[in-house]
Amino acid sequence: MYNLNFIDTKYKPKNELIAEYHVEPYRIDFRKACNHIAGESSIGTWTDIGTLSKEMFKRLKPTVFSIKKDKIKIAYPLDLFEKGNMSQILSSIAGNIFGMKSVKHLRLIDIDFPKELVRSFKGPGMGLEDIRNFTKIKDRPIAGTIYKPKIGLTDKEQAKLAYRIYKAGIDFSKDDENLCSMRFNSFRDRTVRILEVIDKIKDEEGRNVIYVPNVTAPYEEMMKRTEFVYEHGGKAIMMDILTTGFSAHEALSKDFRKMIIHGHRALHGALTRDKHEGISMLVIAKIARLLGVSSLHTGTVVGKMEGTKEEVSEINDFLKSKWFGLKRVMPAASGGLHPGLIPLVMKYLGNDLIINCGGGLWGHPDGYEAGVKAIRQSIDATMEGISLRDYSKNHYELRRALEKWGS
Repeated sequence: MYNLNFIDTKYKPKNELIAEYHVEPYRIDFRKACNHIAGESSIGTWTDIGTLSKEMFKRLKPTVFSIKKDKIKIAYPLDLFEKGNMSQILSSIAGNIFGMKSVKHLRLIDIDFPKELVRSFKGPGMGLEDIRNFTKIKDRPIAGTIYKPKIGLTDKEQAKLAYRIYKAGIDFSKDDENLCSMRFNSFRDRTVRILEVIDKIKDEEGRNVIYVPNVTAPYEEMMKRTEFVYEHGGKAIMMDILTTGFSAHEALSKDFRKMIIHGHRALHGALTRDKHEGISMLVIAKIARLLGVSSLHTGTVVGKMEGTKEEVSEINDFLKSKWFGLKRVMPAASGGLHPGLIPLVMKYLGNDLIINCGGGLWGHPDGYEAGVKAIRQSIDATMEGISLRDYSKNHYELRRALEKWGS
């Protein structure tokens, strides 16, 4: 690898995978570090080898074609990758290179997947339009919540709360990322009880509301839980896509094409937060769409979670864009949201969005139904172009929320 040259800034990529990196070398020249990254992620190793022929090098070598300060772009021939195998792709372009001594810091900023690779994945079975069509909510954001506390409610308590919040006007409710099947709240009992509530709301009001149970578990159990939800008439499930793993995510998406698969991104901060290290959330979002997520947590801009307006907007715009025929994905804003923040969320991120208020619903000073009403009132005010202060004059629940949390 040390004697091979992968750099050609005059090269024009054609039908190749392009990876963009932030690079900070350690005790070596920057261009030499670029060669190390390109070689180790493809056909190179730590020394010259007699098994690498000139023909093989010419056919399979990647090319560092762009160097701008600390950012580089590498074009990888498609023959380096197995189609439809995300694990293999990432083991190449996000594998050993992160452990090399020749780099002090390395970050995978973006991946440009060519059409041939994109179409080797199935993508979402259910997408943004399917969620819209099922709920019959065409224009406004979907009003959602996460049951709080994260862990502690029994299945009976959670089902009772589900009925109250759906009756008050919530559209979407979900388990939190660490609620799976507990001694005091089993997955199956919880799922059956809340799906019965879903049916009751349909009978009483004609509304299609969504409950998203968390099926996260070892692979075989996760598949059994998803099958259980499907057999009991559930329309959606949630999985922690990073902690369960990309292969598990892809397998579940392939087997349950008619299920809404809500992707929680727990663990992402360990990979994405350091701007000099790791993998960007944009990359994770692209992978999640390829592997079949229907909706995905992407950030809030405001609230308690890290993420700038530019970063979150870029991710959301990608999820909602056309991409070689794959269905569009609905972003979910979640984390520290309350009614006073909803106008900013909609201003920055638009209306094709699930807005999840957890504590911002359950912490309302007048109770849970009032929390739901305040959320819906905030959305309605924003849709009508009326300030929350003005709208709250005639909407008590919103006024009380603003008194507690501000705007």
